[in-house]
Amino acid sequence: MKKQKSYKNNLVFITLVGLKNDPLTMAYFSTNIPQKTKNIMKSVFTFLIISAGILFTSFSSTQNGIDDIINALRTGNASGISKYIDGNVEISLPNKAESYSKSQANIVLKDFFSNNSIKSFELKHKGDQGGRQFCIGTLHTVKGSYRTTVFMKPKADKQVMGEIRFQPLD
Repeated sequence: MKKQKSYKNNLVFITLVGLKNDPLTMAYFSTNIPQKTKNIMKSVFTFLIISAGILFTSFSSTQNGIDDIINALRTGNASGISKYIDGNVEISLPNKAESYSKSQANIVLKDFFSNNSIKSFELKHKGDQGGRQFCIGTLHTVKGSYRTTVFMKPKADKQVMGEIRFQPLD
């Protein structure tokens, strides 16, 4: 069987040629839609696509911040953590606590992770309070375990890290 299309007077005819060459009209569709209706349909479709994109973007930017940092802690990825530092961040290590710029914090975290090879990160609690996200967990390294706390804060329309603490567990 072979399909054949013919176009007449703004109608599309789909025909099917049978064994005896008898054309059987299977369906026809009108393409004579008024221009005003086409414009309305385009506007509605465009609006829905843009709205869906904005909606999904807003969820991903606010919800993934803390989850991305948790994943970076599991692998000891200092750069993955640093991308959520906006200006300055408070870093508390076992022997000192200071405020660092983004570039300084990246170096401090890389140094900490290289001196304490990461085995795993066990998430104990994750939450959101007044738009501020936080997580508490245990970072297991070859040299010991650390209670790790991360505090995020909203800035513009994204979450940035304000503080990270590594406290040794006895």
